[in-house]
Amino acid sequence: MTLTVNNLSVDHGAIRALNEISFTVAPGQIAAVIGANGAGKTTLLRTLSGLTHATTGQATWEGKDILGKKPENLVRSGIAHVSEGKSVIAELSVKDNLALGGIWRKDKKDVALATQEVLELFPRLQERLGQSADTLSGGERQMLAIARALISRPGLLLLDEPSLGLAPLVVAQIFQTLSQLRERLGFTLVLVEQNAMSALKIADIGIIINLGRLVASGKASDLSNDPALRAAYLGY
Repeated sequence: MTLTVNNLSVDHGAIRALNEISFTVAPGQIAAVIGANGAGKTTLLRTLSGLTHATTGQATWEGKDILGKKPENLVRSGIAHVSEGKSVIAELSVKDNLALGGIWRKDKKDVALATQEVLELFPRLQERLGQSADTLSGGERQMLAIARALISRPGLLLLDEPSLGLAPLVVAQIFQTLSQLRERLGFTLVLVEQNAMSALKIADIGIIINLGRLVASGKASDLSNDPALRAAYLGY
Protein backbone atom coordinates (compact mmCIF):
# COMPACT_ATOMS: atom_id res chain seq x y z
CA MET A 1 0.00 0.00 0.00
CA THR A 2 2.26 2.73 -1.35
CA LEU A 3 1.41 6.44 -1.51
CA THR A 4 2.85 8.05 -4.63
CA VAL A 5 2.65 11.77 -5.36
CA ASN A 6 3.89 12.94 -8.75
CA ASN A 7 4.27 16.56 -9.90
CA LEU A 8 1.38 17.71 -7.73
CA SER A 9 0.47 21.38 -8.08
CA VAL A 10 -2.37 23.25 -6.37
CA ASP A 11 -3.48 26.81 -7.08
CA HIS A 12 -5.47 29.03 -4.76
CA GLY A 13 -6.62 31.63 -7.25
CA ALA A 14 -3.49 33.35 -8.54
CA ILE A 15 -1.34 31.82 -5.79
CA ARG A 16 0.43 28.51 -6.40
CA ALA A 17 0.27 26.77 -3.02
CA LEU A 18 2.05 23.61 -4.19
CA ASN A 19 4.41 23.50 -7.14
CA GLU A 20 5.19 20.11 -8.73
CA ILE A 21 5.63 18.16 -5.50
CA SER A 22 6.75 14.52 -5.89
CA PHE A 23 7.49 11.86 -3.27
CA THR A 24 6.75 8.25 -2.38
CA VAL A 25 5.86 6.75 1.01
CA ALA A 26 6.30 2.99 1.24
CA PRO A 27 3.85 0.75 3.12
CA GLY A 28 4.10 1.12 6.89
CA GLN A 29 6.41 4.13 6.78
CA ILE A 30 6.08 7.38 8.71
CA ALA A 31 6.72 10.40 6.48
CA ALA A 32 7.28 13.75 8.23
CA VAL A 33 6.35 16.76 6.10
CA ILE A 34 8.28 19.73 7.47
CA GLY A 35 8.03 23.43 6.68
CA ALA A 36 7.19 26.86 8.03
CA ASN A 37 3.73 28.42 8.09
CA GLY A 38 2.54 28.94 4.54
CA ALA A 39 4.82 26.27 3.10
CA GLY A 40 1.90 24.29 1.70
CA LYS A 41 1.85 21.39 4.18
CA THR A 42 -1.83 21.59 5.08
CA THR A 43 -2.77 22.09 1.43
CA LEU A 44 -0.93 18.86 0.65
CA LEU A 45 -2.94 16.85 3.19
CA ARG A 46 -6.23 18.46 2.18
CA THR A 47 -5.55 17.57 -1.45
CA LEU A 48 -4.72 13.96 -0.60
CA SER A 49 -7.93 13.64 1.44
CA GLY A 50 -10.19 15.17 -1.20
CA LEU A 51 -10.89 18.48 0.55
CA THR A 52 -8.88 20.55 -1.96
CA HIS A 53 -8.72 20.07 -5.72
CA ALA A 54 -5.36 19.64 -7.44
CA THR A 55 -4.51 21.79 -10.45
CA THR A 56 -2.15 19.28 -12.08
CA GLY A 57 -0.29 16.12 -11.15
CA GLN A 58 -1.12 12.68 -9.80
CA ALA A 59 -1.49 10.96 -6.44
CA THR A 60 -2.15 7.26 -6.01
CA TRP A 61 -2.82 5.02 -3.01
CA GLU A 62 -2.67 1.27 -3.50
CA GLY A 63 -2.16 2.01 -7.19
CA LYS A 64 -5.48 3.87 -7.52
CA ASP A 65 -5.85 7.56 -8.32
CA ILE A 66 -7.13 9.49 -5.31
CA LEU A 67 -7.21 13.05 -6.67
CA GLY A 68 -10.65 14.50 -7.28
CA LYS A 69 -12.41 11.80 -5.27
CA LYS A 70 -15.03 12.64 -2.67
CA PRO A 71 -13.63 12.71 0.88
CA GLU A 72 -16.19 10.15 2.11
CA ASN A 73 -15.15 7.73 -0.62
CA LEU A 74 -11.49 8.14 0.31
CA VAL A 75 -12.36 7.38 3.94
CA ARG A 76 -14.07 4.19 2.82
CA SER A 77 -10.95 3.27 0.86
CA GLY A 78 -8.86 3.47 4.04
CA ILE A 79 -7.62 7.08 4.12
CA ALA A 80 -8.20 9.00 7.37
CA HIS A 81 -7.43 12.71 7.77
CA VAL A 82 -7.04 14.38 11.17
CA SER A 83 -7.05 18.11 10.46
CA GLU A 84 -5.29 20.59 12.70
CA GLY A 85 -7.56 21.64 15.56
CA LYS A 86 -10.79 20.91 13.68
CA SER A 87 -11.38 17.18 13.89
CA VAL A 88 -13.32 17.09 17.18
CA ILE A 89 -16.98 18.12 17.36
CA ALA A 90 -17.03 20.14 20.57
CA GLU A 91 -20.77 19.82 21.22
CA LEU A 92 -20.73 16.02 21.16
CA SER A 93 -19.58 13.75 23.96
CA VAL A 94 -16.32 11.84 23.76
CA LYS A 95 -18.35 8.66 23.20
CA ASP A 96 -20.33 10.19 20.33
CA ASN A 97 -17.19 11.61 18.72
CA LEU A 98 -15.64 8.16 18.77
CA ALA A 99 -18.78 6.64 17.28
CA LEU A 100 -18.36 8.82 14.20
CA GLY A 101 -15.13 6.94 13.41
CA GLY A 102 -17.05 3.77 12.62
CA ILE A 103 -20.35 5.19 11.39
CA TRP A 104 -19.87 4.04 7.77
CA ARG A 105 -18.30 0.65 8.58
CA LYS A 106 -20.46 -2.45 8.13
CA ASP A 107 -18.54 -4.69 10.54
CA LYS A 108 -20.00 -3.37 13.79
CA LYS A 109 -18.29 -6.08 15.86
CA ASP A 110 -14.93 -4.82 14.67
CA VAL A 111 -16.02 -1.22 15.29
CA ALA A 112 -16.69 -2.19 18.91
CA LEU A 113 -13.32 -3.95 19.08
CA ALA A 114 -11.51 -0.96 17.55
CA THR A 115 -13.26 1.37 20.00
CA GLN A 116 -12.14 -0.74 22.94
CA GLU A 117 -8.59 -0.79 21.56
CA VAL A 118 -8.34 2.99 21.32
CA LEU A 119 -9.75 3.39 24.83
CA GLU A 120 -6.99 1.10 26.07
CA LEU A 121 -4.46 3.19 24.16
CA PHE A 122 -5.89 6.45 25.53
CA PRO A 123 -7.22 5.64 29.03
CA ARG A 124 -8.02 9.30 29.70
CA LEU A 125 -10.70 9.10 27.03
CA GLN A 126 -12.23 6.12 28.82
CA GLU A 127 -12.53 8.27 31.95
CA ARG A 128 -14.25 11.06 30.00
CA LEU A 129 -16.65 9.15 27.72
CA GLY A 130 -19.70 11.03 28.97
CA GLN A 131 -18.12 14.50 28.86
CA SER A 132 -18.59 16.87 25.96
CA ALA A 133 -15.46 17.32 23.87
CA ASP A 134 -15.29 21.03 24.68
CA THR A 135 -14.42 20.17 28.29
CA LEU A 136 -11.24 18.36 27.25
CA SER A 137 -7.73 19.77 27.32
CA GLY A 138 -5.88 20.40 24.07
CA GLY A 139 -3.92 17.19 24.44
CA GLU A 140 -7.05 15.17 25.18
CA ARG A 141 -8.80 16.60 22.13
CA GLN A 142 -5.86 15.58 19.98
CA MET A 143 -6.01 12.08 21.45
CA LEU A 144 -9.75 11.97 20.70
CA ALA A 145 -9.22 13.05 17.09
CA ILE A 146 -6.54 10.40 16.54
CA ALA A 147 -8.59 7.73 18.32
CA ARG A 148 -11.64 8.45 16.18
CA ALA A 149 -9.55 8.14 13.02
CA LEU A 150 -8.12 4.81 14.18
CA ILE A 151 -11.61 3.35 14.65
CA SER A 152 -12.03 3.60 10.86
CA ARG A 153 -9.09 1.14 10.55
CA PRO A 154 -7.12 3.37 8.15
CA GLY A 155 -4.38 2.09 5.92
CA LEU A 156 -3.19 5.67 5.42
CA LEU A 157 -3.39 8.25 8.21
CA LEU A 158 -2.92 11.92 7.32
CA LEU A 159 -2.18 13.89 10.48
CA ASP A 160 -1.93 17.68 10.50
CA GLU A 161 0.07 19.45 13.25
CA PRO A 162 -0.73 17.18 16.22
CA SER A 163 1.66 19.14 18.46
CA LEU A 164 0.20 22.60 17.81
CA GLY A 165 -0.39 24.52 21.04
CA LEU A 166 0.41 21.59 23.32
CA ALA A 167 2.82 21.38 26.23
CA PRO A 168 6.16 19.67 25.46
CA LEU A 169 5.36 16.69 27.71
CA VAL A 170 2.04 16.10 25.94
CA VAL A 171 3.75 16.43 22.56
CA ALA A 172 6.30 13.79 23.55
CA GLN A 173 3.51 11.44 24.67
CA ILE A 174 1.57 11.86 21.42
CA PHE A 175 4.61 11.26 19.23
CA GLN A 176 5.57 8.20 21.25
CA THR A 177 2.03 6.86 20.90
CA LEU A 178 2.05 7.46 17.13
CA SER A 179 5.28 5.52 16.78
CA GLN A 180 3.91 2.64 18.84
CA LEU A 181 0.65 2.63 16.88
CA ARG A 182 2.46 2.39 13.57
CA GLU A 183 4.44 -0.59 14.86
CA ARG A 184 1.33 -2.26 16.23
CA LEU A 185 -1.21 -1.57 13.48
CA GLY A 186 1.03 -1.26 10.43
CA PHE A 187 -0.61 1.77 8.82
CA THR A 188 1.21 4.34 6.72
CA LEU A 189 1.43 7.80 8.30
CA VAL A 190 1.96 11.19 6.67
CA LEU A 191 2.65 13.62 9.49
CA VAL A 192 2.65 17.38 8.90
CA GLU A 193 4.63 19.22 11.54
CA GLN A 194 6.39 22.46 12.40
CA ASN A 195 8.08 20.66 15.30
CA ALA A 196 10.82 19.27 13.07
CA MET A 197 12.91 17.59 15.77
CA SER A 198 10.05 15.57 17.24
CA ALA A 199 8.65 14.58 13.86
CA LEU A 200 11.93 13.47 12.33
CA LYS A 201 12.79 11.40 15.40
CA ILE A 202 9.90 9.03 14.76
CA ALA A 203 9.83 9.30 10.96
CA ASP A 204 11.37 6.99 8.39
CA ILE A 205 11.51 9.67 5.71
CA GLY A 206 11.39 13.44 5.74
CA ILE A 207 9.88 15.79 3.16
CA ILE A 208 10.84 19.46 3.45
CA ILE A 209 8.59 22.00 1.72
CA ASN A 210 9.23 25.73 1.40
CA LEU A 211 6.83 28.15 -0.30
CA GLY A 212 5.09 25.28 -2.07
CA ARG A 213 8.24 23.69 -3.45
CA LEU A 214 10.01 20.49 -2.46
CA VAL A 215 13.35 21.47 -0.93
CA ALA A 216 14.61 18.02 0.07
CA SER A 217 13.42 14.51 0.79
CA GLY A 218 15.09 11.35 2.03
CA LYS A 219 15.85 9.38 5.15
CA ALA A 220 14.71 11.33 8.20
CA SER A 221 18.01 10.77 9.99
CA ASP A 222 19.97 12.12 7.03
CA LEU A 223 17.87 15.27 6.81
CA SER A 224 18.04 15.94 10.54
CA ASN A 225 21.83 15.60 10.50
CA ASP A 226 22.39 17.90 7.50
CA PRO A 227 23.77 21.20 8.91
CA ALA A 228 22.63 23.29 5.93
CA LEU A 229 19.07 21.96 6.02
CA ARG A 230 18.90 22.30 9.78
CA ALA A 231 19.99 25.93 9.66
CA ALA A 232 17.80 26.92 6.73
CA TYR A 233 14.59 24.95 7.27
CA LEU A 234 14.46 22.86 10.43
CA GLY A 235 14.90 25.57 13.05
CA TYR A 236 17.53 23.88 15.24
